[in-house]
Amino acid sequence: MDSPIIPTLLDTDLYKYTMQQSMVHRYPDAWARMEFYCRTDSPLAISKKQLKRQCEFLGELRLGPEELEWLSTLPFIADDFIEYLEDFRLDPHAVTVEQSNGHLSLVVEGLWSEITHFEIFLLSIISELHGHSFYASGNQDDVIAQGRHRLDEKLNQLPDNSGFTLADFGTRRRFSRDWHYHVVESLKHRLPGNFMGTSNLNLARTLGLKPIGTMAHEWLQSHQVLGNSLRTSQKDALKVWLDEYKGQLGIALTDTISMDAFLKDFDVGLARAYQGMRHDSGDPFVWGELAIDHYRRLGIDPRTKSLVFSDKLNFDKALAIHQWFAGKINVSFGIGTYLTNDMGFSAPNIVLKLTELNGAPVAKLSDSPGKTLCRDEDYIARLKKTFGYQLSAA
Repeated sequence: MDSPIIPTLLDTDLYKYTMQQSMVHRYPDAWARMEFYCRTDSPLAISKKQLKRQCEFLGELRLGPEELEWLSTLPFIADDFIEYLEDFRLDPHAVTVEQSNGHLSLVVEGLWSEITHFEIFLLSIISELHGHSFYASGNQDDVIAQGRHRLDEKLNQLPDNSGFTLADFGTRRRFSRDWHYHVVESLKHRLPGNFMGTSNLNLARTLGLKPIGTMAHEWLQSHQVLGNSLRTSQKDALKVWLDEYKGQLGIALTDTISMDAFLKDFDVGLARAYQGMRHDSGDPFVWGELAIDHYRRLGIDPRTKSLVFSDKLNFDKALAIHQWFAGKINVSFGIGTYLTNDMGFSAPNIVLKLTELNGAPVAKLSDSPGKTLCRDEDYIARLKKTFGYQLSAA
C-alpha cells in the first residue's frame, strides 16, 4: 500500500491531545522511549518497507485552520495549545523499524510531547496493513461481507434506549479507516439512544459526535519519574491532571499498578474531585465491586459516580456488566476491536507503550497476567515492592 493510511493528525484518540497539552504545559523537555509489543506469536503480515513509508507520510501531515478551529471549540483545549499545534509536526526519524523472521521491532524516541502521537497512528497503520493482506488474496468482498454481517448481528442485539450506553474506542486496532467510519456511522444512525460518541477526533468532527476520552496509562507511568517519588507517583499524576483540567475530563484510569494500589492512593479528596474510574484489566465484576465499596467507605454515594469499562469487551460481556451494576453505580462502555476489527479472522493484539522517561524505566503492571510491559526486571521488582503489588482479581 503506497498511499497514506492516516489522512489527518485528528485521526487519533482524544486522550492523545489531552495528554499532549499537559506535557507541553508541564513537561516540555521530558525525553521518552516507546516500544512496540505484539502479544501473539504469529508474525504480522506487513513489511518493514511498508511501515517506514507510512511513517514518511505521517511526517507530511499538518493540522489545517478548520481542524484547529474545531479543536478550539472543545472546552478543555487551551488557546496556547492551539497556537503550539499550528506548527506541530511529526518527525519520522524518531521511529526505528526492524524486522526479523517476520516479527517487527519498533522503537520511538524523542521529546515526549512530540512522539506521544505515534502510538495510535502506528498501531492503526500496522493493523490496517495486516488487514490489507487479506485483500491481496482476492477475497476483499468476502471480508467486507463478513464484517457487515457480524456488525448487523451486533447492532440488532442492543435494544435502543435501554439505558445501556457505549462509545467507540476502536481506532488503534481497527481493520481499516474506511471500515471504522462505517462502524461509527452505523452506530450513530442505528443506535442513537445507546451511542455516546467516539474517541476518534476526526470521526467526531466529520460525523458531529461527542469526542470521548481522558488519560491513558502513559500519563500515570510517566509520573514514576516525573512525580515527587515512586510511591506517590499515582497521586502526583492525578493531582497534576486535576490542576490542568479543573474538574473536566474526570475519569481516572486505575490499573497502571493494580486496582488495590490505586485505591490506596484514591483518597476522599481525589474520589470527590474525579467523576469516576475506568476499567482496563482484571475481572470487571470484582473491579466494579471494589470501586463501589471504596466510595461507600469514603462516605460517597456510588450512584453519583461513574465506571467506564473498556477491556476486551463484546456486547454479551458488556450487557452482563450493565445488568450486574444497575442501580448501584452509573456504568458505560468503551468498545474497540469487537466493533472495528471483527472480520472473520483474528485481529492483531498489539500495543506501543512508554518504557522510559528521561533515561529511567517506567512500567505498567496491570490487573491481568501477561500485560506487564517493562524489560527491566530489577525495576519491576522495585515497583512491586513499593506498592505491595498483587493482582486485584486473584
